[in-house]
Amino acid sequence: MKAHTMTPSIPHTALQLRSLIRSTGELEVALVDVPVPQPAADEVLVRMEATPINPSDLGLLFGAADMSTARAGGSAERPVIHAQVPERAMKAMAGRFDQSLPVGNEGAGTVVQAGSGAAAQALLGKKVALMGGAMYTQYRCIPAEQCLRLPDDATPAQGASCFVNPLTALGMVETMKSEGHSALVHTAAASNLGQMLNRICLQDGVGLVNIVRKQEQVDLLKAQGAKFVCSTDSPDFMAELTDAIAATGATIAFDALGGGRLAGQILTCMEAALSRNAQVYSRYGSPTHKQVYLYGTLDTAPTEVVRNFGFSWGMGGWLLFLFLQKIGPAAAHTLRERVAAELTTTFASHYAHEVSLAGALQMEAIAVYGKRSTGAKFLINPSL
Repeated sequence: MKAHTMTPSIPHTALQLRSLIRSTGELEVALVDVPVPQPAADEVLVRMEATPINPSDLGLLFGAADMSTARAGGSAERPVIHAQVPERAMKAMAGRFDQSLPVGNEGAGTVVQAGSGAAAQALLGKKVALMGGAMYTQYRCIPAEQCLRLPDDATPAQGASCFVNPLTALGMVETMKSEGHSALVHTAAASNLGQMLNRICLQDGVGLVNIVRKQEQVDLLKAQGAKFVCSTDSPDFMAELTDAIAATGATIAFDALGGGRLAGQILTCMEAALSRNAQVYSRYGSPTHKQVYLYGTLDTAPTEVVRNFGFSWGMGGWLLFLFLQKIGPAAAHTLRERVAAELTTTFASHYAHEVSLAGALQMEAIAVYGKRSTGAKFLINPSL
């Protein structure tokens, strides 16, 4: 059966942002023309109006290229960015050599065409959020079941980030519960994700220790009701972190940095907090299991661990997509429904800049969002 269209003005081709690393070691990021597909029976065609640049997108966008070597080419409407991948990083990039890859984990827009299936037809003309890659594009065709219908009064910008950050924050709390912990520690806590996690924990009565890098971030979270906020620039950081962990009983942490000493420092402070109430000395440390999950790579340096926290501990990776696979479709749907219901409150996102697809490839913009700094989040509006 023929797909139904909201408007007859759908073009045959549209712009899509793509990233290519050649086997010669050159990165090329450019806008290319791609066909606008016709949706199958169970699919919808979404006119993309908002899609965030998340830290998780930058790994695919720029790969292992050294962006200090970046140079601009092309035109204002069709900019092209070139940069060099260091020789030492070429082996890690071999799996994507000479492949032009679409970018963008999530976004939101309006369904302008729908397949003949009932689920697809129900979304025609509606604003939806979607996750599934290739979101830095003007039109995205996707199965209707992968869409989350937005409330009628919500904007695409409000729905653009309703998958990666909200589901990551909810996933941290669910992981904490399922693994038998009662409170948690989170780093990069002043980010959009960190502020969401703080709101979730306040609402659900979960103990949370927030770790930030500077005093203004402490003030920001305290103003939002956070009880425990520790700054790594404090001369008494380790003592303050130990006190906060002791007060909450946190024995699990999620670290956005990945590299450096922080993950190990958290385990050290957890052990020190547990030792305060130890009835009997043990040279093997506290028997209570302490867990740190690395879920980001804001710090690309090696992870440094000084093993002064006994033997009951673990450190590993945590990834949203693997978590969602583990809990299954029904549980994931329940989390998504909560996000939709609390889209403009608990899960509200804030953006420092809104740019077009071409604007995202301006050197000035890359210099800002490439730093992955808290408070500098970019939103791409492909319809501009």
